Amino acid sequence: EIEVRKKMIVVRMNNIEFERFEKLIKRTLARSISEYARDILLAKPVTVKFRNISADAFLHELLGIKKELNGIGNNFNQAVHTLHLLERIPEFRDWIRSNNSLQKTVAGKIEEIRVRMNNIYDHLLEEKALAKKLNNVDDLVV
Repeated sequence: EIEVRKKMIVVRMNNIEFERFEKLIKRTLARSISEYARDILLAKPVTVKFRNISADAFLHELLGIKKELNGIGNNFNQAVHTLHLLERIPEFRDWIRSNNSLQKTVAGKIEEIRVRMNNIYDHLLEEKALAKKLNNVDDLVV
């Protein structure tokens, strides 16, 4: 059963101190000023949010690149498909045959990049889960 808290402590702060105090609270999972202050005063552990900003930016870039690569691959495949329809014309037939290897190389490289990007993303998610487990952080953003 929870005991009702009847005792009150008043702390006076200037504006700069209070702004700093509020910033510290916002970095934690505390739901109120009282909860945070009680935890600090009673030397209880305070769970701090962790945000890996460099990983956020990196993942954002990776996702953008992945989207672009998928678009390039789709456009390339559509172009090759259209060219195959023109294969009946002798001038195009030779060009298509000579560029089939290029198409396969580009498609292979795009797939290789996609696989590596997925591996990096999975690795970062595993790190996030591990950090969350080790630090008991509920709001880790990677």
